[in-house]
Amino acid sequence: GYSIERAVPSVADYQRLRAATGLSPFAEAAVARGLAGSYLGAVLRCNGQVVGMGRVSGDGGLFFQLTDIAVLPEHQSQGLGSAIVELLLDQLAARIDAPAYVSLIADGPAHRVY
Repeated sequence: GYSIERAVPSVADYQRLRAATGLSPFAEAAVARGLAGSYLGAVLRCNGQVVGMGRVSGDGGLFFQLTDIAVLPEHQSQGLGSAIVELLLDQLAARIDAPAYVSLIADGPAHRVY
């Protein structure tokens, strides 16, 4: 059973998912600051365990970036990454009331997906 919740991942889950999916590593202190500044977040769980994530960062009005879309390799190719992106975009559309720019930041092997 998969479920997606509207939440920012913990520092530990964020670091674990980035490492397992081949995304660039970051210092733990920087991760903590970055996660605290998230505009939106999504956490994918399978049987209670965090197996995927995604975030939106930005200025809160004009510019937003989809970042850190990651799903553990053993859970990939099931549309779960797309479900994370869809949830983030739906949340974003519900929160902004004017036109804005939304971009995607792809890192590591993610360039093959996007």
